[in-house]
Amino acid sequence: MGVGAGRDPRVLPYNMLVASEASLQQAVSRLNQVRTEIAKVIVGQDDVVEGVLICLIASGHVLLEGVPGLGKTTLLRTLARALQLKYSRIQFTPDLMPADIVGSMIMENDEHGSKVLRFQPGPIFANLVLADEINRATPKTQSALLEAMQERTVTSGNTTHQLEAPFLVMATQNPIEMEGTYPLPEAQLDRFLMKILVTYPSRAELGRIVERTIAREEAHVNPALDAESIKDVRAVCREVMVAPHVQDFAIELVMATQPDEKDAPELAKKYIRYGSSPRGAQALVECGRVLALMRGRFHLSVEDIRTVAAAVLRHRVILNFDAHADGQTPETVLASIIRGVTAHASAA
Repeated sequence: MGVGAGRDPRVLPYNMLVASEASLQQAVSRLNQVRTEIAKVIVGQDDVVEGVLICLIASGHVLLEGVPGLGKTTLLRTLARALQLKYSRIQFTPDLMPADIVGSMIMENDEHGSKVLRFQPGPIFANLVLADEINRATPKTQSALLEAMQERTVTSGNTTHQLEAPFLVMATQNPIEMEGTYPLPEAQLDRFLMKILVTYPSRAELGRIVERTIAREEAHVNPALDAESIKDVRAVCREVMVAPHVQDFAIELVMATQPDEKDAPELAKKYIRYGSSPRGAQALVECGRVLALMRGRFHLSVEDIRTVAAAVLRHRVILNFDAHADGQTPETVLASIIRGVTAHASAA
């Protein structure tokens, strides 16, 4: 009789289940460790930290909107230290040129004294790239960055250079001082996986920030992950199961933002000019899977989709004039749509 004869067919699935559970717990532990290290420097902003981590694991990019001084730059710098990744910062200004981001060809002498052209990589060649005040650069310069975000490559002359993985762009924009800015077009906004609003800290959090300033002791951030470990976490995340009813909820949520749909809610038909693209549905599922993993589950839930919905959809919904005249914002319109779709799903 062969070695495998008579084996219970349930043993292999059980072993696979145990292995998956172990990988799940390891991934959750690693992500919690990263958040612990970031908390040594960043006070509060738990939702922002969670959103940036979700975008990193989901291989997307994130747009942060908030007034200056809320720790956006410090967050990405701290994340780079905790993840042992290369970090670069690009300050966007009206005179910034595409070559200042992606790099350029330079002339130099080789060992024989001959003139040769060599590509000098720009700051885009990093794992974590902070595009500070992205809306202050011209559309041509914005496009150079967004092309690299989409294709993960940079082309110079006839040569295409691959960007090293993982690759995350965290762009910031200031909601005030809009003079002299070039707002991102809708098609370019759609390239961002999430748009996260960075709010003021609470009184208690502000007190802790001031206390740390007085102490003058720089927190030591220990490495918690590296590039290979991030790939492992991404592999575990792809194992998170998506039930048909949860997938249908994500699809229904996106279609509810499209005013031309016959079943769209009246609020959407009244206030939304353009709804979310199909990329919004993809983003809901991908971000939801990472969130489910962070919460220690191997299955995506409707609640996970609801949690990430505002950050995923707020920059994909374009309101019309009536909405602005009636004091509506993407936040208020989306909140109503999410409630309506959830109620419909619960009743089904």
